[in-house]
Amino acid sequence: MTDGPVTDRTVTHATFTIERAYAAPPARVFAAWSDPAAKASWFAGPEPEHELDFRVGGREINRGRQPDGTLMTFESVYHDIVADERVVYGSTLYAGETLATASLTTVEFEPDGDGTRLVLTEQGSFLDGHEKPQWREQGTADWLGALGAYLTRTHAAVR
Repeated sequence: MTDGPVTDRTVTHATFTIERAYAAPPARVFAAWSDPAAKASWFAGPEPEHELDFRVGGREINRGRQPDGTLMTFESVYHDIVADERVVYGSTLYAGETLATASLTTVEFEPDGDGTRLVLTEQGSFLDGHEKPQWREQGTADWLGALGAYLTRTHAAVR
């Protein structure tokens, strides 16, 4: 994130797709996405404020602080939910009071043998250099890795 006043207004449009394979059926991966306590355990960072109202029209809010103390607020609105198959949501990311990104994300949960092939596609507008598409893609890949770790960690409890 950049500091100080913005003198040049810019927008960078970017789309990325990330695929992951999880050794859990789609219903279990979807549940990890849709249950507030489960999602907070892998999606939210250290000492976050996380709220999840997982329904069409519902909101998700995740707040945390950068090392410099800047409050980061990621807020999503769910537009489409098909249980165990698909989630579509629109999001904004604010650094303090500054809008950094607005995006539309689709997450697909596809059966893959006994597991799940998750396909996440995000289309973003990255504003005034406050966030770069590659930062968002890396951050998204990191939390999909955290989802995988959560599924592995909780696997014994499901058996």
